[in-house]
Amino acid sequence: QSGGPMHYLAKGIRWAGLGKVLGALFALFAAVAAFGIGNMVQSNSVADALNESFGVPMAASGAVIAVLAAAVILGGIRSIGRFTGVFVPFMIVAYMLAAAAILLRNASEIPGAFALVFDSAFNGQAAVGGFAGAAVAQALRFGVARGIFSNESGLGSAGIAAAAAQTREPVRQAMVSMTQTFIDTLVVCTFTGLVILCTGAWQSGETGAPLTQEAFRLGLPGQWGDWIVAISLSAFAFSTILGWSYYGEKSIAYLFGQRVIVPYRLLFIAAAFLGTVRSLDFVWSVSDVMNGLMALPNLIGLLLLSGLIVRETREFFARQ
Repeated sequence: QSGGPMHYLAKGIRWAGLGKVLGALFALFAAVAAFGIGNMVQSNSVADALNESFGVPMAASGAVIAVLAAAVILGGIRSIGRFTGVFVPFMIVAYMLAAAAILLRNASEIPGAFALVFDSAFNGQAAVGGFAGAAVAQALRFGVARGIFSNESGLGSAGIAAAAAQTREPVRQAMVSMTQTFIDTLVVCTFTGLVILCTGAWQSGETGAPLTQEAFRLGLPGQWGDWIVAISLSAFAFSTILGWSYYGEKSIAYLFGQRVIVPYRLLFIAAAFLGTVRSLDFVWSVSDVMNGLMALPNLIGLLLLSGLIVRETREFFARQ
């Protein structure tokens, strides 16, 4: 069963063929974006974390990721659903318990952490090196880009997965999908940020996955921090690779038909390995651009069809 923005755009907006054009553009951008936000960046993060914690060669991690991804991706959506359904809830609970334990041990630092966030955002130091307007623009640019990377809000990607759900109530499914942003960003990312600030890891000079590892290393005894972050990050990133492989193949199939799915999957698996052995500065830049291009037709569709969304939502709650 296929769905997502490319379908609702084509069928919902019929003015002068605009919907079909927007749907095709979304599918094209999504198929390309999947290699960045949902693949190479993820595999690189896993390999970087394992290399930092345990000295595992990046290429070795890449080979294992590619083999495991092939085993699941070539099995289709059912195997993806089984894997993520079992491991993602466990990963979130384990990670959050560890983060909560660190925050309890450093409870006295939490008020100062929040103060640091607001002070750093609004004091004069935020604009050092340029005028304030440029500093705010840069903060918005990277803040929005990384926020989208975290929760995919506005991209429309989650709608592709939601279309595979077995339900007769699209509004109920939409409400379930909305919890993704709350759990991912408001809970998991907030806890992670507080752990980094409360443990003082933000002053370590590390960035990315090693920064989170350093925070958990400082906050937990022994090597517990290394193990928890490495395993959690590996599971989070791997499940993201699996999910985005599905988004990408549905998008490419929308454009070119079912015959391209297997070649697309093989390219996707190969890219997972390449992400661990190549510099990703270019991939990050392309990913940000593709994410923005994905969001554009989806947001246009949401605005044009907002009346339909309101009507369907009101009818759903009226039936309850």
